[in-house]
Amino acid sequence: MPHGARRAGWRLLARARRRGCLGRAALRSLGHRPVTGGEEDPRVTELRTAVSRLRRQLAALRTDFPDRATAEDELAALAAMTSGGSPEIPRLRGSLLLLAGAIGSMSALSGALREVRAAVDLFGEPARRGQESLPRPDHSSDANSPRS
Repeated sequence: MPHGARRAGWRLLARARRRGCLGRAALRSLGHRPVTGGEEDPRVTELRTAVSRLRRQLAALRTDFPDRATAEDELAALAAMTSGGSPEIPRLRGSLLLLAGAIGSMSALSGALREVRAAVDLFGEPARRGQESLPRPDHSSDANSPRS
């Protein structure tokens, strides 16, 4: 594509943005989705934005590193989780752990990775395995309690 045609396309896009009349295809290409029906969970929106930003920065990074494919796969999985509504917290945390392992040493991506972590943290802590089924201790039968 000639440079002039690319510049003209961006000018048209900027003009449409100023007028507020972006089409659906343009919105999708910019990472936006049309709002239909009810409100979306702001945590999901924040996560989608952070994942999109990290994906763009990873794509722009010219350096090749051994775990790049793993990072791209986990970012694709996170993006898919955000498109399906409310994601599962343990899966979010697992993907975040894999991402941190894959790109944790890349200082160019540390800010965007921090944003993804903050967005995952918005969903709260997952229930720990086995803890929800344990009975709560009964303090009245405690050996240290005074006997009557």
